[in-house]
Amino acid sequence: MNTLRTPPGRRSPMTKTEPVSLTITATLDVGVNVTSPLWAEALPAAMGLSLDAADAAYQAALGQSKAEGDGGGDPGAEVSIVLADDKLIRDLNREFRGQDKATNVLSFPSTGTEDAPAPPGEPLLLGDIIVAFETTAAEAVGQGKPLADHFCHLIVHGMLHLLGHDHQTDIMANAMEALEIKVLAGLDITNPYDDGSGDDQNQ
Repeated sequence: MNTLRTPPGRRSPMTKTEPVSLTITATLDVGVNVTSPLWAEALPAAMGLSLDAADAAYQAALGQSKAEGDGGGDPGAEVSIVLADDKLIRDLNREFRGQDKATNVLSFPSTGTEDAPAPPGEPLLLGDIIVAFETTAAEAVGQGKPLADHFCHLIVHGMLHLLGHDHQTDIMANAMEALEIKVLAGLDITNPYDDGSGDDQNQ
């Protein structure tokens, strides 16, 4: 599970992708683009699951921020999710991380979200989440988990990265995992870290 900061002066790699589905809640707009037919074949509900998982992660992070006294009302936000294959994510991983291999998920925060807030009345552009089918499916099998559950975990993990969470230190990792577990529980998904198999295998 990896988070990438788009280099200065460059847009996130998926910003020109036209979403094939858009859901609008009171707080979050989610565009989902399915670029690999493998998702529809193995997990027909992938699009709907991604919408639910992204919104659940956003709501949880927003609630935590309000509870900690950070900020006032909900500014609203937009995120793009791409359901891709290993080839696309390997190309992105090679270009942006210098690693010529596939990974399960990549998160690309939008350039400038930390430096310049969205104009009044405009939603915050969070960035892009790209999930690779073959790697995700293989991990689900290897970890003995339903593909749908593992997929939702990756979406939640990617969303939390876009919202500023990270796992660079033990304290940060523990806090992020705790929030992931809470969000997934709300989606009726068991703790992915119970047996240690929820840890990232790609970093």
